[in-house]
Amino acid sequence: MVSPNDGMPSPARAVYAISVAAELAGIGVQTLRLYEQHGLLTPERSAGGTRRYSGDDLTRLHRITALTGEGVNLNAVARILELEDTVARLRAERDRLRGKSE
Repeated sequence: MVSPNDGMPSPARAVYAISVAAELAGIGVQTLRLYEQHGLLTPERSAGGTRRYSGDDLTRLHRITALTGEGVNLNAVARILELEDTVARLRAERDRLRGKSE
């Protein structure tokens, strides 16, 4: 889905090929594949099996590269991302529940 304001696809829409995603994230294609092997992100696949990355995936890649740039190993990065995802999910649930009680 394209936003009418900026012509960019929605952050959740997987439109970027692996080479484009790697370039936008400032990493190599092999590094991106390594992150996928470690379960740090899971791109969508086209009908032909081609990896497609979304804006949300790019945001996650920037977070991964920031953490690894600080010397955090990939196992620790996986745990940090898992905890951040849990916190985001819990905050969304809290906000949803607050909305019901108002």
